[in-house]
Amino acid sequence: QVQLIESGGGLVQAGGSLRLSCVASGRTLRGYRVGWFRQAPGKEREFVTAIRWSLGNTVYTDSVKGRFTISRDSAKNTVLLDMNSLEPEDTAVYSCTLDMGAGWGQTWGQGTQVTVSS
Repeated sequence: QVQLIESGGGLVQAGGSLRLSCVASGRTLRGYRVGWFRQAPGKEREFVTAIRWSLGNTVYTDSVKGRFTISRDSAKNTVLLDMNSLEPEDTAVYSCTLDMGAGWGQTWGQGTQVTVSS
């Protein structure tokens, strides 16, 4: 069974940058999609971005296009999320998850807190 562990969150001022990591253990990510979701206080969890491991295809929600970049490190079985030009509205718990063929959410990491101060 695959396990996901996120890291890299923290407190940053508006306009700053952070890099989040999602490390998978127990199984290679080849053949799956890996996604980042976020949940702000009092709001529902929302999709942020995803990457198809085999081809590297990416997709982003409109609010982060041009600011966030998702990538993969095959050697480390890790997905990275580079977040630039952060805004207070990006404050949330960021979690990674897999689509193993039956949709998102078959497994989740514990999440990492990102807080952007104005």
